[in-house]
Amino acid sequence: MDIQLKRGLLEVCVLTALRRGDSYGYQIIKDIRSTIDISESTLYPILKRLEVNHCVTVYGVEHNGRLRKYYQITDVGKQKIIDFLSEWEEVMTVYEFIKEEMRKTKDE
Repeated sequence: MDIQLKRGLLEVCVLTALRRGDSYGYQIIKDIRSTIDISESTLYPILKRLEVNHCVTVYGVEHNGRLRKYYQITDVGKQKIIDFLSEWEEVMTVYEFIKEEMRKTKDE
């Protein structure tokens, strides 16, 4: 998969996982790994970018003597999901066109 496409998909997957409730990095990875492969080294820059873009807020909770960062989706993050779904409909239209044209030319 193209790296830029995957990056955009990962952002939306992370935001979607956070719609279920506030979460921390390792749990987010577990929540989305069955859908799209992601590592910690990929997740944390995405979370930072989402924070900078006001899609998530961050707060700390003590867990086993350590401060664990929790991420919470914002209204901006929720809107990003809605925008993605709207844009994806257009992408699917293009996909169907390409797929149909490939099928036609294959039959020729």
